[in-house]
Amino acid sequence: MLKTQVIHPTILEVLARSGHFAQVVIADGNLPVAAMTGPNSTTVHLNFRPGILDAITVLEGVLQVCPIQGGIVMEKPAEANAEIHDAYKKMLGNVTWNEMERWAFYDKIREPATTLIIQTGEQRRYANLILTVGVVKMAEERNF
Repeated sequence: MLKTQVIHPTILEVLARSGHFAQVVIADGNLPVAAMTGPNSTTVHLNFRPGILDAITVLEGVLQVCPIQGGIVMEKPAEANAEIHDAYKKMLGNVTWNEMERWAFYDKIREPATTLIIQTGEQRRYANLILTVGVVKMAEERNF
């Protein structure tokens, strides 16, 4: 039996294979993931219907399974609402945070470092998130 609440076998397998600096993408329901796959990426479709599963729920699960050291989102136009970015920042805590121009963001997803793309049913715009996998700290490092 697993102790983690994440039980999706493919997600667990790919996260287990993803080492330091690997990229994990949480994609909204509008990202054309078929055009985003890179040479080392596995795509998991969790977009059963609009809104199910949402990106926040998926991020909560990923954070239970592996350490994250960075997050990247797509730059939004000044007039656009991307409150989800604030939610991501709060959930991720003290990690490296960047925003990228749209086409550069898409190219980043296609890099060989991307091991997992999880397509959600998230309907909010600009909800795509690239996570950088961190390292598990040794017991003596956790005390600092």
